[in-house]
Amino acid sequence: MKINTVCLGFASTLILPAMTAHAQSSVDMYGLMDAALVQERSISKVSSGVSAGSRLGFRGAEALGKGWQAVFTLEAGLLADTGRSDQAGQLFGRQAFVGLDGPLGMLTFGRQYNLQSQALTDVADPFEGGMAGASTNVAGYSATRIDNTVRYTSPTMRGVTATVMFGAGEHSGIAADQRTLGLALGYVNGPLTLRLARQSRDGEAGKSKVNNTILAGNYNFGVATAFAGYGSNTGEGSSLFFADNPYGAATAPLQSTDSRDAIVGVSVPLGAATLLASVVHKDDRNPANRDAQQLAIGATYALSKRSKLYLAYAQIRNHHGAAYMVGNATEVGTGDRAFNLGLRHAF
Repeated sequence: MKINTVCLGFASTLILPAMTAHAQSSVDMYGLMDAALVQERSISKVSSGVSAGSRLGFRGAEALGKGWQAVFTLEAGLLADTGRSDQAGQLFGRQAFVGLDGPLGMLTFGRQYNLQSQALTDVADPFEGGMAGASTNVAGYSATRIDNTVRYTSPTMRGVTATVMFGAGEHSGIAADQRTLGLALGYVNGPLTLRLARQSRDGEAGKSKVNNTILAGNYNFGVATAFAGYGSNTGEGSSLFFADNPYGAATAPLQSTDSRDAIVGVSVPLGAATLLASVVHKDDRNPANRDAQQLAIGATYALSKRSKLYLAYAQIRNHHGAAYMVGNATEVGTGDRAFNLGLRHAF
């Protein structure tokens, strides 16, 4: 009995720590597949990532003790219609970062989301930056993701969270070339969500600094959620057409270097269905006054917790030679109107 007791005790000494270490470390695989029929100005096609970018990701955490853990995320964008990589072929083009998370906040390093772009799509936009109604078709932003970044997010205190992100640039060997600085302050209290975010990027040689700022919010009334946002954009590249002259104007339009955005929207849940609508107004402060307005309507229908049908229609009215186009979560579009009918499945 004594020998067996000793053997069992020795075995438990070896096995239990290994089981505990395994329990304190985890890696999860996740993903989303999205495909839709898209009808644009003169094109009918099957597209991937219309409501949200198709992806395959891995995220993990390892407990380090005293509430701290090492974390990482690797997320690859892919095109469901062709099987190719998205984000210009980058292997983990959606996200790639590693860091520490603990009682004092979260510090991460790598390719991460632009704070102003996140506020625009996650807080102010009922379409969440996807489908034909994506606010990013008209509203200003300079990038969706930024390479070579260090990001710190504070712990939440009374509903308030602060985030700061610095991008090292590293584009041309000149330290100051396209460095970025992002700041965000968020507040969540029950049905109310507010976020103030600013992203600044040094301009390319000979170009002005790019600044995008937005105050975004939404409020869940139960029967509906109201969305709103107001943004300011300055600098070359702060509001993008994504095409030199998409409408074949006699003189190619110039991008706005000074504009304001106003966004209002609503989502209305009706059982498994949700109705969506939004209006986005671009107020160009340049002498050319290239304003634009986007009107969008849409609906989603939940087949299950992970599968959803959706449809959307949006139209942009461009003024004085503006050249904004109706795109979606992954495409910039080819014209001033588009219709989507699709399916997304998360796993």
